[in-house]
Amino acid sequence: MKTVFHAAENRGNQNHGWLNANHSFSFANFYDPSRMNFGALRVLNDDDIAAGRGFGTHPHNNMEIITLPLKGDLEHQDSMGHSEVIQQGDIQVLSAGTGIEHSEHNKNKDRPINLLQLWVFPNKQDVTPRYDQKSIRDLKKENEFYQILSPNPEDAGVWIHQNAWMHLGDFTECKEQNYTLKDKKNGVYVFILEGEASLGSHNLKKRDALGVWETENINIAAQPNSRIFLIEVPMNF
Repeated sequence: MKTVFHAAENRGNQNHGWLNANHSFSFANFYDPSRMNFGALRVLNDDDIAAGRGFGTHPHNNMEIITLPLKGDLEHQDSMGHSEVIQQGDIQVLSAGTGIEHSEHNKNKDRPINLLQLWVFPNKQDVTPRYDQKSIRDLKKENEFYQILSPNPEDAGVWIHQNAWMHLGDFTECKEQNYTLKDKKNGVYVFILEGEASLGSHNLKKRDALGVWETENINIAAQPNSRIFLIEVPMNF
């Protein structure tokens, strides 16, 4: 088993006033050659966006973009004709493929929004752009991990063009959970959204992360009132 630890306070930070962004990997003005990606996971941004503010129209191509609002509601518009609101408890996927343009704004005029945005390298180039959005509220299972993303359109949650899976775990009590990787060539990036957890000799706190690979499974001991995000991606792609 190989591991890499990323402490919350060592993420790249850029505070623009209307946007306070924390970058797990090199992004924008944050550059660290040792933190370019974790396998196919290229971006994990933890963004606080001020009331009524947001990102103007900008382009993407050949990237799987996943957005997960943790607090508040995000307004989305794109060149495919979608005009949607992504609420807390939803997950959104954009398969940028041959190219899209989109904008994102905090729909709430009276409070900030906190969201995660992830970029995953796809396993197919120049696909037809695609939009998907689903509620994950009905998928939630307390004190165990539940799937919110996979490579398979028939599975629970949303799907992307990559051999990747994402799970959330909401723990109200002290609980050990074993996670078996779907593919032994993959790794898993364990990101603590709230609370604390331990994995082997590593004690992880809020927004700490541990990347693990060259293993078939991991055992996570979650503390009460913890929320844990598991991101399984190919390490060679």
